[in-house]
Amino acid sequence: MLSEQSAATVRATLPAVGAAIGEITERFYARLFEAHPELLRDLFNRGNQAAGIQKQALAGSIAAFATHLVDDPGQRPDAMLERIAHKHASLGIVPEQYPVVHEHLFAAIAEILGDAVTPEVAAAWTDVYWLMANALIAIEKRLYAQSEQRGWREWKVVGRTEETADVASFRLRPADDGPVPGYRAGQYVSVGVTLADGARQIRQYSLTAAPGSPERQFAVKRVTGDGTAPDGEVSNHLHAHVREGDVLQLSAPYGDLVLEDTEAPLLLASAGIGVTPMIAMLEQLALTGHRARVTVVHADRSPAAHALRSDHEAYTAKLPDAEPVFFYERYDEDTVGAGRPGLVDLTDVDVPAGTHAYLCGPLPFMRAVRAQLIEKGVAPADIHYEVFGPDLWLASAA
Repeated sequence: MLSEQSAATVRATLPAVGAAIGEITERFYARLFEAHPELLRDLFNRGNQAAGIQKQALAGSIAAFATHLVDDPGQRPDAMLERIAHKHASLGIVPEQYPVVHEHLFAAIAEILGDAVTPEVAAAWTDVYWLMANALIAIEKRLYAQSEQRGWREWKVVGRTEETADVASFRLRPADDGPVPGYRAGQYVSVGVTLADGARQIRQYSLTAAPGSPERQFAVKRVTGDGTAPDGEVSNHLHAHVREGDVLQLSAPYGDLVLEDTEAPLLLASAGIGVTPMIAMLEQLALTGHRARVTVVHADRSPAAHALRSDHEAYTAKLPDAEPVFFYERYDEDTVGAGRPGLVDLTDVDVPAGTHAYLCGPLPFMRAVRAQLIEKGVAPADIHYEVFGPDLWLASAA
């Protein structure tokens, strides 16, 4: 971990670096993409860059890691590192890319902070960066070694289903008719597509079938811009252009939010398109004959917007002791009997002692559900998260 001298320097400079880290990362990305435009075109999420979300994510992860090092010098934030490493592995990040990031990040720090970056300060923050980078490289190396698939693989679309007005499901089989590598319920794949301007963009989608399926199956919600962010490039491309017979590039499955082999009571809570990993988990539980209580919670705008609702209900019904509890913000005559009105409220929902909870959806939703579960006696260590988007480091702080 950090030397005593570096820890003291980081502790003393963390407020100043933290206050400026938004400017630092903005300058870092400008430098990085000027030197390596192919990274913006073919690796980084251009939508997140346009909205500034990726910049917040880098700033947050570095600040969170540095804070952990000085507050808990004997313990590494492995939960945060594992989550980021799984995302990196799904993108195909390699060790040779870390020195490139270091070069432009520290040039940006020097530009923004100026004379405040003394040799001692630069050395201490270099220690922070390489402690984090080397930990990620080691985890990513392990993930690659464990994977049954090397690099990208072509998969042919064998089916497409319109789940809702904004969500479509895709089923794919290997284009080479080769074996289908295994995965764990809750994991995702990266999907790479070439857009009209020639850019190759990559997004992650949770697998919606239980392990053992001969197909890859995932659902895509069409992302519509809201004025602060553009339309989703990949989601709209998939909706508009990908049909049965087309070929997509998929990564191996990754993701650290996976259904554990347990006989404990379970609670699966999702909101919106966060339902996708829960469907795979529910099917897996039905196939393995899970006997303990399973509480299935979902929040959505309306029943019509609830993607994969029929699967949600069907797999829940196959379990011997399971209850679906659905909440809908728009509650009218079409909603009566379909669920409960409003946001998730677990006040009168039975949560047995020893429950393990899995959450997927927007961060405000997961924070609200987590707080309610803790009030009901669920141990924080037994509440697990999946975060969509670049804010992976926030899961450990949720």
